[in-house]
Amino acid sequence: MLHIAICDDEEDMVQKNMAVTEECLRQCRSMGELFPYTGSDNLLYDITEDGFFFDLILLDIEMPGKGGMEIAEQIRPFLPNVKIIFITSHIEYAIDAFELSVFRYVPKTDLDKRLPAAVTDAVRLIGLEEGKVYTIRTNSRLEKIPYKEILYIERDGKNASIIAVGGVSKVRKSLQQVYEELGSEEFLYIDRGCIVNIIQIMQVKAGMAVLKDGSTLPVSRSHLQTVKEQINTYWGMHI
Repeated sequence: MLHIAICDDEEDMVQKNMAVTEECLRQCRSMGELFPYTGSDNLLYDITEDGFFFDLILLDIEMPGKGGMEIAEQIRPFLPNVKIIFITSHIEYAIDAFELSVFRYVPKTDLDKRLPAAVTDAVRLIGLEEGKVYTIRTNSRLEKIPYKEILYIERDGKNASIIAVGGVSKVRKSLQQVYEELGSEEFLYIDRGCIVNIIQIMQVKAGMAVLKDGSTLPVSRSHLQTVKEQINTYWGMHI
């Protein structure tokens, strides 16, 4: 079951967004529990203090007190893989939404058309991510690593080291073999010896890829332009 928070300081908008979300869940044949919030501080407290978990958050940007951008930044350490859909009247926030790795950006001027598509895509993607795992199988062990938990993969001699949220796993395969087995647009080479999960990248700055966990990885000059183009293409489909 998906856990979805809907936060807007206007009660009628909360109800409207809840109705859209419920219909999207029905269309996707997914089960979900919805949590309405009219106060951003309450949402922040539930996540950071009471340990509430959410798969998806519909978040208004312009709210009294803490706005959506600030909330999104503060909850990332607690919910690193949460999908956030920003809803706002101001299109200039889209660039900041990209830097926060927000799943989708929906202008209020086009809400009726774009919100159902955004919620549907998020619900389907969450379902796919739950089922996408990289399997390491040897004579002595079987290990499954969810794609969404992989930070990056680097060459380590004759092995490939998979650095994930839960730790480091090694597989006796070339980096290219692992890349081909992953077979997903979410992974890209930033160097001949390193593959990164796009959803983990916060920004590329001064030739370095900055990840959500604070890691920084060098992007080679030969890959820099391609990396930027791939990131722009990927997020261009999700914002």
